[in-house]
Amino acid sequence: MLGRHPKEDGIPGPRIARLRSYNDPVDYREALTFLESFQDMEREPQASANPSMSLASMRSLLHRLDEPQLARRTVHVTGTNGKGSVAAMIEGILRANGEATALFTSPHLHSYTERISIGGEPVSTEEFAAGLQAIRPAVEAEQEAAGGAVSTFGVLTALFFWLVRAQLRSVNWQIVEVGLGGSYDTTNVFGGAGLVVVTPVALDHTAILGETPAAIAEDKAGIIGPETTCVLAAQPDPAVTAVVAERCSAVGAQLLSVADAWSTDVLERYVFGQSFHVQGPNGSVEFRTPMLGGHQVENAATAVAASQALRDGGHEIGDDAIVQGIARTRVYGRLEVMGQRPTLVADGAHNPAAAAALAEALREYLEWRHCYLVLGVMCEKDLKGIGYKIAGLAERIWVCGLESRRARDAESMAAELAPLGPPVEVAASVAEGLARAREEAGETDLICVTGSLYAVAAARAEILGDSVISD
Repeated sequence: MLGRHPKEDGIPGPRIARLRSYNDPVDYREALTFLESFQDMEREPQASANPSMSLASMRSLLHRLDEPQLARRTVHVTGTNGKGSVAAMIEGILRANGEATALFTSPHLHSYTERISIGGEPVSTEEFAAGLQAIRPAVEAEQEAAGGAVSTFGVLTALFFWLVRAQLRSVNWQIVEVGLGGSYDTTNVFGGAGLVVVTPVALDHTAILGETPAAIAEDKAGIIGPETTCVLAAQPDPAVTAVVAERCSAVGAQLLSVADAWSTDVLERYVFGQSFHVQGPNGSVEFRTPMLGGHQVENAATAVAASQALRDGGHEIGDDAIVQGIARTRVYGRLEVMGQRPTLVADGAHNPAAAAALAEALREYLEWRHCYLVLGVMCEKDLKGIGYKIAGLAERIWVCGLESRRARDAESMAAELAPLGPPVEVAASVAEGLARAREEAGETDLICVTGSLYAVAAARAEILGDSVISD
């Protein structure tokens, strides 16, 4: 019997929506109805600090599916900021090296299929729906079991592992980004992956993970197991480094500190990318990336360190694969330039540390006369902390409602940001905020949409139109 922790207690969920009978083809929309019938911390305000699906239930569900998470090499990525970018870079490096890869990330911008990519491509809606149909009996059995509350994220996690195992071309590497935290996250089902990466830890989800970076790091370090190699990104708070080092020592894991062995130097900055050096134990290498910001250079250094850790573990990874993997990795919605004259940028800076990185990048990487912000956040986010980091850039701010029950209402956002300086106006939607910003901005100005990936998704849909995929 697995020991239980207070944070593991699941919350009873609503009745499950039913798919068609097993032998009928499954429509993608109908599959989404089934998926979204479970508890979902991403879509609904969380009534409790406990996760909506216990780790014990997740392990039980995977056992019902005959342990699809096992039998392949795993890179497990946690942290507060940058974990999606680092996971994507590591996957890109392995794929450039000729490996068959699968990547699990969250959240998505426009379609759930974005979360599961195999060989660098999101799974199709048909494959997604068929996979949900295949695992439905196990999901329903787990939901009906005593204490077996199931979550949308838990179902997506199981679906990823099932789809990876079902591939005709065997996947030999899976790169898995945690959903929230680490210790009690539904991805923590390996007993310690071969390689764990911890990106910068900062204050976020404090009601669930802890009120200090050290407390949050303790939760995130829970994915480090015996015989694991842990690559620790450079940390803004030294207490985080101490917590991760202590965890590694306690479980017998090897710690590889990026700050101790790697350094970076930006060479050139462009609107659509940058070049930089990474200096490590084996010398200096020049890289290019289409992603902007000094924080993405640091993310690349972490991915390089992870590649070295895999090499040290006996895996042959060529220098060209590392360079090409980083050069070809692009994560949408992260300092993404979507237009010029005026420059249009979208970035999901959803906590103060991410907002600080955004502000620094806007100053260093883009040229502009006036800056206009379009901002929407979730209700549990530190809006004032975000505002302190970016409001000083702005000539004017439009705060917007978002299509989520977790979204902060625009009027309360305006009241909280008003004392910070620039004029704050309310817009009914991101589309309206963008329209009003475009009316005011000149050709040499900058419009930045930020605060939440929901805001970024709405901006991408408005600006790029039919070129985005939507559920």
